[in-house]
Amino acid sequence: MKTIPSVLVEATADKLYAAQPKVYPRELDGRFARLRVAAVFALLGIFYIFPWLRWDGHQAILLDLPARKFHVFGLTFWPQDFFWLAWLLIIAGLALFFFTAVAGRLWCGYACPQTVWTEVFLWIERACEGRRNQRIKLDSGPWTREKVVRKSVKQVLWVVLSLWTGFTFVGFFTPVAQLGQEIATATLGGWELFWILFYGFATYGNAGFLREQVCKYMCPYARFQSAMFDRDTLVVSYDVARGEPRGSRKRAADPRQLGLGDCVDCDACVQVCPTGIDIRDGLQIECIACASCIDACDAVMDKMQYPRGLIRYTTENMLAGRPRHVLRPRTLIYGGLLTLLLGAFVWGVAHRSAVIVEILRDRNALYREAPNGDIENSYTVKLVNKTDAEQRYTLALPPDSSLQILGNTTATVAGGAVANIPLTLRAARTPGAAGMRKIALNVSNTDHSTNATQTTQFYVPEIK
Repeated sequence: MKTIPSVLVEATADKLYAAQPKVYPRELDGRFARLRVAAVFALLGIFYIFPWLRWDGHQAILLDLPARKFHVFGLTFWPQDFFWLAWLLIIAGLALFFFTAVAGRLWCGYACPQTVWTEVFLWIERACEGRRNQRIKLDSGPWTREKVVRKSVKQVLWVVLSLWTGFTFVGFFTPVAQLGQEIATATLGGWELFWILFYGFATYGNAGFLREQVCKYMCPYARFQSAMFDRDTLVVSYDVARGEPRGSRKRAADPRQLGLGDCVDCDACVQVCPTGIDIRDGLQIECIACASCIDACDAVMDKMQYPRGLIRYTTENMLAGRPRHVLRPRTLIYGGLLTLLLGAFVWGVAHRSAVIVEILRDRNALYREAPNGDIENSYTVKLVNKTDAEQRYTLALPPDSSLQILGNTTATVAGGAVANIPLTLRAARTPGAAGMRKIALNVSNTDHSTNATQTTQFYVPEIK
């Protein structure tokens, strides 16, 4: 049996915050690096382009808080629809649990905004200051004219990107074309200016300076991820049995004759890590599963003509030589609930009523008695047209109702508008019918593509 030496790693758990030197991730190329680049372009493309898209005459995605309407690709969500927003947040949380249980911290490594914007800021830093060794040398050297120019250009580009990010963020809440015009004419509102600067500053600070510190000390996800992991969760792992004992050697040397494992102790996996950890020390909360260490190690293994996979995506069971179980109680429960909630969300949004009906009783008089002895109740019917087109609605009672509607039974409501319709219902005074009676009012548009029913109470006094 092969003896695997253990390494004692200095602990910093007794410190609330451990000051660390700046991390200089080395640039690299590999299959996972290319996947991250594709994710960056896709996600930032969505963020920066979507506010400029038009749909049915207005901005495709506009979260119009003053008007209390959210426009999302032709769908308009009103305050009464915020139930679906809460439902969507539940789906997002459950999806995070499901994908974490199956594939670990894929969100952190490929889709987290902190990861995405940090990657872009690193691209700018490399373009202005050079490769890893050049950046280290530049930072450790004296302030020269070249250093001032390089640092200044980098900071200018960082600030421009941060402000553009803040502008785009506010553009989801204020029509982006209007926002641009307000900036051009210096008529920008105070709150809009505040949020552009605030979000721009947050982007500048988090992606430019805090970087891995956000993942280590500010993000709670790393802290509770262990509750969602099990022995079949996919994580980035170093194969200790294959790699140890580590040590340098010539390319043509046989590691078995030297008593070494496959790890050549080149520290490439540490140099490329954006959080500055050594994956060979085992799974750590700082690891964001970006797989940079996998790409770096695979490149070294190719040069040494060793098999790839010394560092790889794997599970504890697979490292121990046991099979991986993708279908297990945790993933089945998460996956089943996620499918159920997502299906219910899609069905519910697709079958939402295009009109909101509210019936308010007259507060001044509980009832009125007509000259012929009939009883009348007065109401105000509030109609909210949730579509963008003008609609003509008809108010009707069920066919078997003993009540009748007095006055006009139709109303025209402009697209996205609210109308208050006075309504009077009359019923004949009938012995034994005193008290509150539950009634239903149906509202439909001209082609009956929209139908909504709302209930209210009709009061009949006792016969004296």
